[in-house]
Amino acid sequence: MFKPYDSSSFYDEMLNGDKPKKHYIPFYEQLISFSETELFEKHNSAQSSFLRQGITFTVYGAEGGTERTMPFDFVPIIIPAEAWETIEKGMKQRVKALNLFLHDVYNEQKIVQAGVVPKTLIDNNPYYYKQVIGANIPLKNHIFLAGIDLIRDENGKYCVLEDNLRNPSGMSYVYQNRYVMRKMYPEFFRNYAIETLEEKIVHMQDALLSHRPKNVSEHEELHAVLLTAGIYNAAYYDHVFLAKEMNITLVEGRDLVVKDNIVYLKTIHGLKRVDIIYRRIDDDFLDPTVFREDSMLGIANILAAYKEGNVAILNAIGNGVADDKAMYVYVPDMIRFYLNEEPIIDNVKTYLLEDEAQREWVLERLDKLVVKNVGASGGYDMLIGPHSTPELREEFRNKILEAPHQYIAQPTIKLSRAPAYQDGRFYPCHVDLRVFVIQGTETHVLPGGLSRVALKEGSLVVNSSQGGGGKDTWIIKEAKVHA
Repeated sequence: MFKPYDSSSFYDEMLNGDKPKKHYIPFYEQLISFSETELFEKHNSAQSSFLRQGITFTVYGAEGGTERTMPFDFVPIIIPAEAWETIEKGMKQRVKALNLFLHDVYNEQKIVQAGVVPKTLIDNNPYYYKQVIGANIPLKNHIFLAGIDLIRDENGKYCVLEDNLRNPSGMSYVYQNRYVMRKMYPEFFRNYAIETLEEKIVHMQDALLSHRPKNVSEHEELHAVLLTAGIYNAAYYDHVFLAKEMNITLVEGRDLVVKDNIVYLKTIHGLKRVDIIYRRIDDDFLDPTVFREDSMLGIANILAAYKEGNVAILNAIGNGVADDKAMYVYVPDMIRFYLNEEPIIDNVKTYLLEDEAQREWVLERLDKLVVKNVGASGGYDMLIGPHSTPELREEFRNKILEAPHQYIAQPTIKLSRAPAYQDGRFYPCHVDLRVFVIQGTETHVLPGGLSRVALKEGSLVVNSSQGGGGKDTWIIKEAKVHA
C-alpha cells in the first residue's frame, strides 16, 4: 500500500510534505485504496504487456544478453495544463532557434560573423559535415523530430538538459505506456481530462510529407520510407512503430539503390522512386562513397541525390553540430540572436573545459560536479562527482587534461523525484522528461512525452541503457479534476 515518504530533500512531483499536490489528489486517493495484492498484479500486468508485444531495446556490451524490455512504473507523472503550456512554448521556441542555427551554419554563418558562436566550435565539431554546405533543404527545416530532455531542480523549475536533434528515440514507449495505463486505469481516462496522443501521429505523418524535395512537382504523389539499421539497432522497435503509424515502408540500406541521382526502392514489381527518407541511422553510415567507406548500412551515392534536390533526408544530415553538449551552452544566445527573445526554458549552468579558467575551477571540484563527454550519450563516459571514487575522478582528470574540448561540466542537479513501485514496495526515484517536437509546415509538441525514471534507488541516471525505466505522462487539460 502506498505511504508518503520524506519528500523534504528534493522537489517531489506528487507530494508536498506528506500531502499530495492538488493535481495528483484523484490519482493519490485511488492509489492508497489498492491492496498489496492489487498493486503487485498491476505491476506484473504492465511488465508482461511489454514482453508480450516484443517491445525491447538493446544494451550494447551487456552481459547475459543484450535484448531487454524497459521497466515500466505505473505511477504517472501528472503535469497541470498551465505548466505544460509554458513547456510547449519553450520547446517550440528552442527548436525554432536551433533550426535557424543549423540553416545558418550550413550557409552564411551570420551567427559566427556576429561573434555569438566561436567559429572553431563549428569547424572542429565532428558532427559538422562540410559535404552538405549549401544543400537545398525542403522547408529549410533540418529538424523533423527533436527529443528535448528536461529536468526539474530542487525548486521545481524546469531546465533543458540536452537537445537531441539526430535520431531521438523513445516515442514508441510514450504510446505503449499510454496503452498500458488505459488498460490499468480505465476509470481515469473516462473521468479525468487527460490530453490524448492519437492525433499527433497524424500531424507527424503530415509533417513528414510536407518535406517535398525541390525536384518533385506538386502534382506527384510522394513516397516516403523509414531507413533503419536493422534488428540489431538499439531502437529497432521505435523504428517499426514509427513506420507503421506513419504508414510508410520500413527499409534497410540494401533495399534502396541510386540511379542517375534518383533513389529507388527495390520491389518485386521493379524499382519504385523514393522521395522522402526518414533515416534512423547515423550520418557516418549513410553513404559509403562520401562518409565511412566500410558502411554496410547506407546507400552509395545517396548524398548526390540529396544535394541535387531529388530526395529529402530527415532529420537533415549534419544536425549533430547543434546538439553537441558544448554547443548546448550557446542555445540561449541563439534564441536571442535569431528570435530576439529571452529563453522561456533555461539551460543548466555548464562549464566549457577548453576554457583554462573554467577548467581549473572544475578540476578542483570534480567531487561535486557532473562531467560529460560532449559526443557521448546514454549515460556513457560520464562522471557523477558525489557518487564517484577517487580513482574514477583521477581517470576523468586525466581525460580532461588530455582533451579538454571533449568535456563539459555541470552542477549536480538535485533532480526531482516521484514515487515508483518496484520489488513490491514504493520508494522515491529521480525522473526527467523527454519532450518530442515534430516540425514540418507546422510545429507540434507531443503532449507529455516520455518520463524516464532512475529505478535504482538514489541513482541520478535515468537512461534505459543504465537501468532506467519509463512512466506515462499525463497532461491535465482542466484546472479542476474529478476522478
